[in-house]
Amino acid sequence: MKIKLYYESIKFRLKDWKKIRNLIVKVISEEGKFSGDLNFILADDKFIREINKKFLNHDANTDVISFNYDNEDNVNGEIYISIESVKRNANNYKVSYKSEVLRVMIHGVLHLCGYVDEYEEEKIIIHAREDYWMNQMT
Repeated sequence: MKIKLYYESIKFRLKDWKKIRNLIVKVISEEGKFSGDLNFILADDKFIREINKKFLNHDANTDVISFNYDNEDNVNGEIYISIESVKRNANNYKVSYKSEVLRVMIHGVLHLCGYVDEYEEEKIIIHAREDYWMNQMT
């Protein structure tokens, strides 16, 4: 099991990585999955938009994209996060930048654990799980 963090052409650096990594392992475990290899890639809007276009055929900005490389109970994948979109979200929702980065990381992990958010009732469930896990970090 390896959970790694990468930066793609951005100055932003995440503090408390060890603490965040431990929470991610706990999320995966308590959601009934096993930690495999997981990469977080933090980048700018342009990079994430290109990933979105190339792999998902969406020509739009987004804050997080998750790619699941395992269909079983193991969480293996990549989570791409736009730091610029996260910063806008933090301003819009009037929360700290650090808090919003963590929320988006958890959101990506929850997708890899099987949660979806296409419909309103699914969004309510995944956001409730995000809130639960955010409260575990404090």
